[in-house]
Amino acid sequence: MAYSEQDKAELAERAGQIIARYPRARSAMLPLLHLVQAREGYVSNDGIAYCAQQLGLSEADVTAVVSFYTMYKRQPVGEYHVGVCTNTLCAVMGGDAIYSDLREHLGVGPDEPTGDGKVSIERVECNAGCDYAPVVMVNWEFFDNMTPESTRELVDGLRSGADVAPTRGAPRLVNWREAAMILAGFPDDQATGGQASRAGPCRRRRCRRVRRWHLRDRGWVDSGRHPHRDRPAAR
Repeated sequence: MAYSEQDKAELAERAGQIIARYPRARSAMLPLLHLVQAREGYVSNDGIAYCAQQLGLSEADVTAVVSFYTMYKRQPVGEYHVGVCTNTLCAVMGGDAIYSDLREHLGVGPDEPTGDGKVSIERVECNAGCDYAPVVMVNWEFFDNMTPESTRELVDGLRSGADVAPTRGAPRLVNWREAAMILAGFPDDQATGGQASRAGPCRRRRCRRVRRWHLRDRGWVDSGRHPHRDRPAAR
């Protein structure tokens, strides 16, 4: 069903503010998509049509952008969308295990909300928090140094309505639609609150520990041999 005149009227003021920020209207596409996602909880076909009309573009142009960026959802997700980083370092430090455990614990697939509509999950690429790996995000707020156990406790708390605060950044979580409105360029009152990043563990030390695990598996550790100097000659 196309947007009603009331829907358009409610979007019009903020859409106008977004477009006015840019010298060319089409440059406003990303925040405008966040605006329609804030309204519906995802980017519907109606939302795509609305953005195309506002920006003087074809619906195909807008759809190409929506389908490229995974932050835009084409179907409803949970009130709290949980992203588990499974990029290289987080995966090595336990991100893959966290994601697999969450899928089993919640009984959902990627971007699929739980039956109560509270939580959905997805794999995400690097969150630029490698020093705190494994990192989990909820509506784009950081939860650092997570484990399968602490992540289960996190989602259970979200589903029960517990007061859950990010490890750093904003002092409280917003819901999925509120997060989309912030990304559209309409911030809430939390920009100066919360905790700043704390000194993370030494990455070099952690990498040495991970490397030692691999060397032990290969019989190098505690053998008196050097992994490079005493490597057997190639035949």
